[in-house]
Amino acid sequence: MTNSKIFMFAMASAALLASCNQKEKTVENTVATTDSAAVQTAPSDSITKATPTAAGDTSENALDWPGTYDAVVPCADCPGIKTSLTINNDKTFSITEEYIDRNSKNQDKGTFEWDATGSMITLKGKTANYKYKVGENILIQLDMDGKEISGPNKDLYVFKKK
Repeated sequence: MTNSKIFMFAMASAALLASCNQKEKTVENTVATTDSAAVQTAPSDSITKATPTAAGDTSENALDWPGTYDAVVPCADCPGIKTSLTINNDKTFSITEEYIDRNSKNQDKGTFEWDATGSMITLKGKTANYKYKVGENILIQLDMDGKEISGPNKDLYVFKKK
């Protein structure tokens, strides 16, 4: 009788482990083809992702980031550059830069991309190729290496959402 209890316990343990293992391995991912109605499903044993994303909440998936952001950023030869940046859900943007006391204005539009961590965007325009860290109702302009600007004027690179 003892052998049958051990056998039953071993079988129950094996079944439990097998069912847990199967759930962890089963990942389905749909990949849209050029025809939006056609969807292809990846095999359940393969784990693929269309774009790399960070696990958990990120600025991209957890914040209400679309909108218009304003700041007056420093300028080498004028009092500042009044900048208004609008980022949209469809990953497009428009930016207006007005040089104060110079009667000069630049406008650009284009697309932007999220980085792999989902916390930073890079504008892809004709002239605007800026990087921003996305926060709660703010954008922080970054240097060309993707690092926060430091120094006494660093607060001037913080864009606030309207």
